[in-house]
Amino acid sequence: MHTIIQLNYPILYAFVLATATLAIAPGPDNIFVLTQSMVNGKKKGLATVAGLMTGCLVHTTLLAFGVSVLIKENETIFQLIKLFGAGYLLFLAYQVFRSPSEIQLNAQGIEDKSLLQLFKQGFIMNVLNPKVTIFFLAFFPGFLFSDALNTVIQFYVLGFIFIAVSFLIFGAIAVLSAFLGRYLKESRKLGLLLKWLQIIVFVAIAIYLVFL
Repeated sequence: MHTIIQLNYPILYAFVLATATLAIAPGPDNIFVLTQSMVNGKKKGLATVAGLMTGCLVHTTLLAFGVSVLIKENETIFQLIKLFGAGYLLFLAYQVFRSPSEIQLNAQGIEDKSLLQLFKQGFIMNVLNPKVTIFFLAFFPGFLFSDALNTVIQFYVLGFIFIAVSFLIFGAIAVLSAFLGRYLKESRKLGLLLKWLQIIVFVAIAIYLVFL
């Protein structure tokens, strides 16, 4: 007789929505993809996206095995991790609040590199960025979606969802780079809208982590 593992689908849906919102909001990674695509074409942009998303697998693995051990050893430590995550997300919201609303696109001085070079650059940019590790640590633990499923598996599921959603959105940015670049330069309201959307998501997740 097979055991049925109950999954909390609303949590997964919320994770997908939060991931999509954060992927759309202007940040160093998607702006880098956009400028590469505008200057060197959509294939070069997609190579950059592939490198960035592959780097996310490294952070997912570190998180899955590191935090899962802590959860098994001490539930209090896991609660402290979630509180740390909430504090960090509020800090990110404050940083976004302090930042200008205008989206800066600087396509000058971008070298025309090969697809492999851009893949490597995207991968290294992601893996060696400690802010990504901290963000994963802050973002993922509050979205564990099953009391029965192994936490390592849950973190990998979240990691692959994060990568898939981000790849779709970053890939769309690369393909639509010419249109998006022109629109972002002409639209002042869009930058303000995306800024506050990012703040709302960060604050909402932080509140969710505290009261989970």
